[in-house]
Amino acid sequence: MASSVCSYHGILLPSSTLEQQRLIFPSMTRSTLNMSRKQTNIGGGGGHCRKTNVACNVSLEDFIGGDLLKFDLGQWLSDVEEHKALAIYPPHEGGYEGRYLNRLRYQGYYFLDLTARGLGDPETTLTKFHPVCPPHVGKQPIARWYFPPEVDYRLSLLPPNAKGLVVWIIEAKVLSKAELQFLALLPTLRPRVRVIAECGNWRKFMWKPLKEIAGLPAQEGP
Repeated sequence: MASSVCSYHGILLPSSTLEQQRLIFPSMTRSTLNMSRKQTNIGGGGGHCRKTNVACNVSLEDFIGGDLLKFDLGQWLSDVEEHKALAIYPPHEGGYEGRYLNRLRYQGYYFLDLTARGLGDPETTLTKFHPVCPPHVGKQPIARWYFPPEVDYRLSLLPPNAKGLVVWIIEAKVLSKAELQFLALLPTLRPRVRVIAECGNWRKFMWKPLKEIAGLPAQEGP
């Protein structure tokens, strides 16, 4: 098969021969392509061209679709079990985190989905009896209802074959450092609990230990 080169928005894509080599040798999935760009100086004194080389890293995921295959799912599962509390940074368009959520679901985890906005004090809401004041709309007296701890209540409802409970908190970037520190220590207080906090966004799905984000010292090995 003869090799061919195609161009998309000025970026030179690899030839079919090179792509076949990447599929045959998985260790060569990342390559560097050079793109030439000309810049013209329109200001007085006559124009001149300057040639600039731009490095472009291309991986196998760029050709098959980032949502079809995730090579880091194994690392994701091991980090959840090792650190027990992670801060994740999904892309702005959303949807990619569903792959990682489903992989935890396949492992036997159940989920408690919460939003950081309106959560209140995480320690009180998740591990203690906490009051809730419903809106009275100006006609009823102000009432206060007490609810059981969210985490303890969900743990009591888990089936016997469940592996644990994942507390998935969206918009966690609005939480203070003290609140993030409590979430990072929650798996220590409740061993069957794992915490996933969405602390921001990035170009690709990435994660870090929540203790590192909250400024807590990393757990030392035995």
